[in-house]
Amino acid sequence: MKQNRDAYVQRLNDIYGKNMQNSGVVNVKGTAKFSIMSDGGSTTTHHHEVTVTNAQNEEQIYTARHILIATGGYPTFPEGDGIIENSISSDGFFDLEELPHKAVVVGAGYIAVELAGVLQALGTDTSLVVRKNKAMRHLDDMLTDTLDEEMQRQGIHIYRNTNGVDRITNQNGNKTVYLTNGEVIEGVDTVLMATGRAPLVDPLDLPAAGVNQMAGGYIETNDYSETNVDGIYALGDVCGKVELTPMAIAAGRRLADRLFGPVEYKDVKVSYETVPTVVFSHPPMGTIGLTEVEAIKKYGEDNIKVYRSKFANLYYGPWQIEADDKPKTAMKLVCAGKEELVVGLHVIGMGADEMFQGFGIAMKMGATKADFDSTVTIHPTAAEEFVTMFPWGLSTQTTGAK
Repeated sequence: MKQNRDAYVQRLNDIYGKNMQNSGVVNVKGTAKFSIMSDGGSTTTHHHEVTVTNAQNEEQIYTARHILIATGGYPTFPEGDGIIENSISSDGFFDLEELPHKAVVVGAGYIAVELAGVLQALGTDTSLVVRKNKAMRHLDDMLTDTLDEEMQRQGIHIYRNTNGVDRITNQNGNKTVYLTNGEVIEGVDTVLMATGRAPLVDPLDLPAAGVNQMAGGYIETNDYSETNVDGIYALGDVCGKVELTPMAIAAGRRLADRLFGPVEYKDVKVSYETVPTVVFSHPPMGTIGLTEVEAIKKYGEDNIKVYRSKFANLYYGPWQIEADDKPKTAMKLVCAGKEELVVGLHVIGMGADEMFQGFGIAMKMGATKADFDSTVTIHPTAAEEFVTMFPWGLSTQTTGAK
């Protein structure tokens, strides 16, 4: 599996490389560092200098009117004796040559729950260490509670309220993980740290170019991916807004349209509101808009109506196993106001990733509960549950097509 994965990634790299070459893009490999602005004319003539040092320690200066910073982020490690020496990051996960017998995953975010699910599914005795009471706490409670139940059902051991890892010892490859709350996990092959990421900006020397940064090193930008310096732009994880690959791609496309497209594109910008996202946990989760708690805070409890459903996917219908052992799918619609505008949409279960793209479009268009109710179901699917949420058909139907 690892060999196939590595080969696939290499094929993708080659394809992107050929596409850039065919488009006339020059690929310069090295470490970039900003220099002080080389001229001081108007904003239309400002040029910026970047010094690139290659693998042979040779330097080359490049000058441009437009410079985009899109260097992404890198995994960070917490402080503690033996942690860096005896653990790997998500990058190191893909370097593993053999499946660990016993693994500890530390973290409560996307990477932690996804890789813990992968390891457990492949047969590794997997533990998940979270600082608070559960993983993915920023998501709607329905999602996190269901995920917590499913991870335990699959056999993942969850260490809660640990406040992190204190230290890690290693005796001939046999690791012991000491948690801050006093708990100890022994006989561990692999410790995977997924406790956070930071923007990869330090080598760039942003102060030399006068680029403003925020707490944590993130680059300050406006809605148009512009920094405070004319001609220098930034997008993606270095900005810390919505750290998702498709978000960065969308922002990059809009920036290219504005800079080099027709004049009618001069004001286009990406929206960071109502962004759908999927967590490839086991099972996958999809979320868009507000959680129930966030919706109540924004609109008031009396102006919120919540629809829920929890069931075993029909895929498991013929399986001769106990009902409680069948993986669950859970869905929630969070609606606001008399018109019951859908302001939050959440799902966990088989197929959540594929069904969610279309519902994301509906929410961006301002769909209401009545719009969902008026949509004919596709049976048998899990997605049909979203358009048959009880009570069904009671919301005021809008007239005309949206």
